[in-house]
Amino acid sequence: MAEKNQEETLLLKPRSKPPHFVLIHGISLGSWCWYKIKCLMEVSGFTVTCIDLKSSGIDPSSADSLTSFDQYNQPLTDFLSSLPEQEQVILVGHSAGGLSVTSSIHKFPKKISLAVYIAATMLKFGFQTDEDLKDGVPELSEHGDVYELGFGLGHEHPPTSALIKPEYRRKLLYHMSPQQECALAALLMRPGPVLALTTAKVEEKGQEVEDCVPRVYIKTLHDRVMKPEQQQAMMKKWPPREAYDVDSDHSPFFSNPFVLFGLLIKAAVSVGSTI
Repeated sequence: MAEKNQEETLLLKPRSKPPHFVLIHGISLGSWCWYKIKCLMEVSGFTVTCIDLKSSGIDPSSADSLTSFDQYNQPLTDFLSSLPEQEQVILVGHSAGGLSVTSSIHKFPKKISLAVYIAATMLKFGFQTDEDLKDGVPELSEHGDVYELGFGLGHEHPPTSALIKPEYRRKLLYHMSPQQECALAALLMRPGPVLALTTAKVEEKGQEVEDCVPRVYIKTLHDRVMKPEQQQAMMKKWPPREAYDVDSDHSPFFSNPFVLFGLLIKAAVSVGSTI
């Protein structure tokens, strides 16, 4: 009888809500780049939202029309603003998507249970100094003239957009990824709003809100874009709670999706999420 009552109690006990992952792409990509991770998460019972930032994915905006980071990041800001008061998400950013994660930590600290950076720009206050630019911006000049540039404000002004030329993409972005992923990216990559991204700054407000949200960094060991030494430098200056390594190029969602999925779940468990 006691055993039966215990079983009934377990059945009546409400189950904890599984984590809600919000995935943020890097420059020139879109929500489409997460399709493997989204599938793995959804079949495992997690809630997943993939955001297209301005001028990315299916968003109709032109990168050359964006002059501020807040414009670029508006879709994520709108999404987090729309969440119910008590709801929290795990925010995951890849590459330049790390700037969006950091901005959101400052604006919505109570709505983020965990911030995860994957080969991402992780700067406490965005681009404030030349050292920040050195650590957080890919330096690809050693490979030659790799970018197609857009000049939405005229050629007398700095470029407003950039896109890695097709002949360099596999070498730099996807050298460990399946060929079909390179073909997919060739169809869907778009110019990224480089001028808007350089304005990504956060004001210091005195309160350490940026340290209220636990952070995890996933370092890509064979990255030719956000080089491992850059990733390490950012972690040294703003240490995360946990750091993991993944054997991948700059795009682990293509080159090593199962391991990346496992690390994201491990990160969620590390902050007490019920899996």
